[in-house]
Amino acid sequence: MTQSAQNVLVSWKFPIPVSLVILLVAFFYLRGWSRLRQGSPNVILAWRAVSLLAGLFLIWLAVASPLAHLDENSLTVHMLQHLLLMTIAPALILIGAPVMPLLHGLPQSFVQSVLGPVLRWPAVQAAGRVLSQPAVCWLSAAAALVGWHIPAVFNLAMQSEGWHIVEHSSFLAAGFLFWWPVIQPWPSVPVWPRWTILLYLFAATLPCDILSAYLTFCEHVVYPVYLGSQRLFGLSALEDQECAGALMWTCVTLIFLVPAAGIAISLLAPHSGTREFGETGIDEYSSSSSRTS
Repeated sequence: MTQSAQNVLVSWKFPIPVSLVILLVAFFYLRGWSRLRQGSPNVILAWRAVSLLAGLFLIWLAVASPLAHLDENSLTVHMLQHLLLMTIAPALILIGAPVMPLLHGLPQSFVQSVLGPVLRWPAVQAAGRVLSQPAVCWLSAAAALVGWHIPAVFNLAMQSEGWHIVEHSSFLAAGFLFWWPVIQPWPSVPVWPRWTILLYLFAATLPCDILSAYLTFCEHVVYPVYLGSQRLFGLSALEDQECAGALMWTCVTLIFLVPAAGIAISLLAPHSGTREFGETGIDEYSSSSSRTS
């Protein structure tokens, strides 16, 4: 690591508020997961809990770790943040089936008096139906990706701490929306035929490919904010931009290929009785709970 990178990392201070929120989410999830497992050991398998905790850790890594202090000096690090917040962490969290464990882990007085009425409110349910539409999920992710990489908007986020937080929050929210129809965690309901998700994933690579190709092969620095920044890893601003574009191109392609392969295999074996990302155990638990209630 270069001296400039070491100087940036020395200024890092442990962010208590963000870390506390992530720890609380992990605590309430594990609390609810433990309660569910007492009633039905197979309702949510341990690997799903590990997946969710890994996703929470990646969010912390992206916004609260020393890595977050390097994004102002390297577009490659900034791109890694975006990939963690939008592409990797939300998928891992949704695979962890977060809804039911959190409902069982949060204080029941809060769930019954506050969260329950809010979730039953017709306007909230209508918004949920709209936001769960695959077309809306795809457009939200594409808009967040393209919008925040427009040079003027990108520079605004880099120069303002408030807008930087909005940027990261929108990437995370767009990531959850994008992966919702792909992973279909409980209590999601399929809206489109499963085969259309293959087209959904393929179409999602297009804006990423266009942006990453532009960053990789552009002959000038797109974001002037990096021209005067400290050099990390011995790369010039243009070389750093090329690395950022290549990172996005490679990671998005490989990550999207995984669920696409899983869905294709399940479609070719329709009688296997499995849902590649589904919550069969949760569905069975919910059905049995409703019958006994």
